[in-house]
Amino acid sequence: MSQDTLRIEVPDLLEESCVPLAHLNAALIEARQQRPEQGLRQVLDLLSRHNRSAMTLLERQRGLQSISEEYRHYASAAGSSPCPLLVGLCNELATGFKRLLLQMLQGRAPSRPHLAWCLYTAQYFLGQSQLRHYERYQEPSPTSWRDSHQLYCLAERHECLDEQVAAAFQPTAASSLRGLYQQGLLLALSNPFHLAEGECLLLFKALAPLAGLARLLPWDEEAEGPTIDLREARPFVTDDHPTQDSSFLRRFEPGALAVALNEPAPLRSSAEHALLERVRPHWLGRPQRRHPRTEYQGSCDLAIGLAAIHAQLLEQRPSLSPARIVDASVGGARLLCQAAQAAQIPVGQLVLLLGSSGTSSLALVRWRHINDEGLHLGLRYLKGLARPVWLRRAPSAQTHLGILQSTPAGSAWHHGLWLCSGQFSEGEQLWLQLSSAPSQATLALPTSNLSTPLVERHPLRLA
Repeated sequence: MSQDTLRIEVPDLLEESCVPLAHLNAALIEARQQRPEQGLRQVLDLLSRHNRSAMTLLERQRGLQSISEEYRHYASAAGSSPCPLLVGLCNELATGFKRLLLQMLQGRAPSRPHLAWCLYTAQYFLGQSQLRHYERYQEPSPTSWRDSHQLYCLAERHECLDEQVAAAFQPTAASSLRGLYQQGLLLALSNPFHLAEGECLLLFKALAPLAGLARLLPWDEEAEGPTIDLREARPFVTDDHPTQDSSFLRRFEPGALAVALNEPAPLRSSAEHALLERVRPHWLGRPQRRHPRTEYQGSCDLAIGLAAIHAQLLEQRPSLSPARIVDASVGGARLLCQAAQAAQIPVGQLVLLLGSSGTSSLALVRWRHINDEGLHLGLRYLKGLARPVWLRRAPSAQTHLGILQSTPAGSAWHHGLWLCSGQFSEGEQLWLQLSSAPSQATLALPTSNLSTPLVERHPLRLA
């Protein structure tokens, strides 16, 4: 890719003065003494002025390094809670390092380690912005993906994709720009809106030692795998591309990464291993939808969570949440709800969809996405009759709520018992009572065949 096809966008320089470098550290210390939100706002203002002021390369670099340390401080204080100001700080830090990169390229030829460090740091903050958007079930800014592709192209052109960079960032990132860039691509390919809360960050960390093993190969029309268009403002493309100019196109090849997943990894936790195994099928491209969906306009209500569903099935009139059906298929539906309901309906939640005609369908939340329209939910229908049940560890012990999902199978029935995750242990002896039966049946709880962080389903055989 030639130099004139590369375009790194930065804001225009302004005449307003920034805090002199000699006083910057004092201003940052003063910001830390404020309430976290107010201090972060002050740091963001300092950085914005720093990025839009003319200064020498050394002055810009030292200022950005000081403010990067503040990012570590405020990111640690915020933890996993969503913080729009922190996303803004990531974006401004990426802007600052992009401007520093342009100064380096327009001056004397920089050393490869110095150039690799600047490219890596700009990419890191772009990646953090993308990660924090996915954690909030929102699409990252399209410009962040365009800039990520451009940084990859620059690193490729200057032969520093695999230059090792020692950076003590949290969350842990890959140690080269190739690995860091592909860490973000793999996250985008992993259907992030289908991940439960906290799993985006867990996946990002798990990918750190592995992402650099994948490769972007020259585009081959007959090869399989996701297509990356380095001109596009999106992570990958799903439509067919003309072959007359394929110099911008790459095929993502995760083969070496897939092999590494099967090797022993003592430092990888069981949760990380399970998550990597769950998302790896997506790395070869997004699967086709199993059932075609058609547009549908209709209102409905949702009973959210196992307790509310149990109460609704007993006609106890629990609090319901209104929603609108946008499209539907035999396998599920897409709903639009108010954004304020996001805290109640995480991925993996069990819901009962109540149609305007009086019908009800048990469903599982498979993905969600938040934009200006509101909260979009993807539901997978759980076919069968839903009935409320009670469970006890002894005939007269405390009751626990459950939902029995019963599906006809010829002349018999298949049953699934929905419980809150972790409520009982596999093999535990339980007493089960249906609302329509005065007696209790005993059972040994079998291994679950479907589970989420919130609920789990256990297959049952009932007489």
